[in-house]
Amino acid sequence: MKLSARKPIRLKKYDYSRSAAYFVTFCTKNREHLLGKVAPVGAATCRPHVMLSKSGILLNESIQLVRSIYPNANIKHYIIMPNHVHMIIEIISRRQVAAPTISLIVGNIKRHVSVCAGQSIWQKSFHDHIIRDGISYRHIRKYIHDNPALWEQDCYYTKH
Repeated sequence: MKLSARKPIRLKKYDYSRSAAYFVTFCTKNREHLLGKVAPVGAATCRPHVMLSKSGILLNESIQLVRSIYPNANIKHYIIMPNHVHMIIEIISRRQVAAPTISLIVGNIKRHVSVCAGQSIWQKSFHDHIIRDGISYRHIRKYIHDNPALWEQDCYYTKH
């Protein structure tokens, strides 16, 4: 049986190391709930939140390291969900230092978590969207913030 070729998902001739903000999403293999679970509102919290698993904690630590590894990159907003992560990666190009691409950053985050976990836990590739203006940026930041509360309506939602 011959498999069909995958469509390219990146923009042709676009420099993904140029200064911009990118909305990025990547998922666990088979969308398994490997990163944690959404905890309902309780006495200690006023809104649903994600209780991270060991792999989720590793992912959080890896995201926190991005700024120290790549001075030209910053992840200000992100949410780790049970089977995926959403983040806004900001790239700041400077003439003296080559900026990393989002592929390099995401690949290194995935690799770090997989090595620490002792196995690959990720689906191939990732989804990205170039954020073109402040309105879009605020909308995406709100989506990331509200994701745990809207978990059951999320397109990545699966029953565990």
